Amino acid sequence: MNLLALLLLPTVAGVSAFFLRDDARRRLVLLLTAVVHAGLVVATWVSPPAPLLDGWLLLDRLGQLVLSITSLLFLATAVYAVGYLGRERRDAHQDFEEGLLFTNAPEATFTACLLLFLAAMTLVTVSQRFGLLWVAIEATTLASAPLIYFHRHHRSLEAAWKYLLICSVGIALALLGNFFLAVAASNPGGAPIPLVLDDLIHAAGHLNIPWLKAAFLLFFVGYGTKMGLAPLHTWLPDAHSEAPSVVSALLSGALLNCAFLGILRVQQVCVAAGLAAFGQELFIVFGLLSMAVAAVFIAGQADFKRLLAYSSVEHMGILTLGVGLGGAASFGALLHAVNHSLTKAMLFLVAGNILATYQSKSTAEVRGVARVLPVSGALWIAGLFAITGSPPFAPFLSELTILKGALDQGRTVIAIVYLLLLAVIFVGMMTVMLRMAHGEASAQSTDARLPETAWATVPPAVLAMLVLVLGVYIPPTLWTAIEEAARLLGS
Repeated sequence: MNLLALLLLPTVAGVSAFFLRDDARRRLVLLLTAVVHAGLVVATWVSPPAPLLDGWLLLDRLGQLVLSITSLLFLATAVYAVGYLGRERRDAHQDFEEGLLFTNAPEATFTACLLLFLAAMTLVTVSQRFGLLWVAIEATTLASAPLIYFHRHHRSLEAAWKYLLICSVGIALALLGNFFLAVAASNPGGAPIPLVLDDLIHAAGHLNIPWLKAAFLLFFVGYGTKMGLAPLHTWLPDAHSEAPSVVSALLSGALLNCAFLGILRVQQVCVAAGLAAFGQELFIVFGLLSMAVAAVFIAGQADFKRLLAYSSVEHMGILTLGVGLGGAASFGALLHAVNHSLTKAMLFLVAGNILATYQSKSTAEVRGVARVLPVSGALWIAGLFAITGSPPFAPFLSELTILKGALDQGRTVIAIVYLLLLAVIFVGMMTVMLRMAHGEASAQSTDARLPETAWATVPPAVLAMLVLVLGVYIPPTLWTAIEEAARLLGS
């Protein structure tokens, strides 16, 4: 019953948001849904929910980890969205009175799609049948595309179409992967194996290996496109930079993890079929490639939201590399999924505060953030050190665990390349973001200073505190959950 509630709650709330006329009630629905959904997720840690539909819907440790991150980030962004939507409404009303173009999308559409986005991501985490998982990942694309187009600007329209087009190509390849997986599971000597994760794992010895390898490649490329792995990442910088910051936080912190989960599901089948090494080599190659591409575009980046977007490409590469290495590095990769999500969501929310005051995404025009916006400036600097893997923040611990995993396996070359790429990215991000924080603020930005409300500062501050705490102490429950999730990947 708990799984059904987790799915129905955001779905019903999202549909109802289309028909509510009052903004205050709509925002209340958003907040209440986020709070109740988070409470239901916490309940799954106390009492694991029973599977539904003959095992089609089931919450294992991998799914529970991704679902918990998603629900926590949605709660933080929902609180932030209340203040954000109020500010957008006031700005739109002022523009309308001044005879300017009314550029804001209806709030009803935004809130409804936000809630349906949560429903789709929840379905991804509990889907055990590969066809249903494919439907759920496609639903995340359809629910989030209108969110990217929120400001009705030609750049946001281009970003939304690019997102839809490239991700649709990826999802089409993943659909073909489902067909290949069905052929691999056809089992000529007996009844076909259902495309349910547990059934495929238990009957892995009867799978057709060449077809399974082909299916894995299609899943990897298809869902890797949605995950933002290079060179399939080209939609990500545009979508993350043009979407409202509250949406960017969810896209980077939650959606990319859902696509990653899709790849991990087929890797579980490959591990059971004795093909662990086949997938792991691809993980390593594309992980390092993603980090290298991110390093090139981060250096000298002129748009701070695109900077954060390319940082997401980097960290997806780190996750992929960790899983590819296996062993302790797999544990580090799953821990890094938690750490990166919290840190990147916090940074995107702070970026929204900066953008609201400076009215520019140009790193050259944003100076003196620490003086103009003291709280946001402090969080910006803390987020910078966290996302670049500096102690005592949590990403340092997970990145170090991945490095240790590489060294323990004697993969010295991979460890050296990994460290070099991290160093290049560290220098690139420090150069840009520290100038934004400590430069000389212009008189115009000082005059346009907005009050730092609790709606805008508390959510990123709470996320920053979690990132700091996880850097020095990992709760035993979380540690055990990550260990169990890593074992599902054969580590």
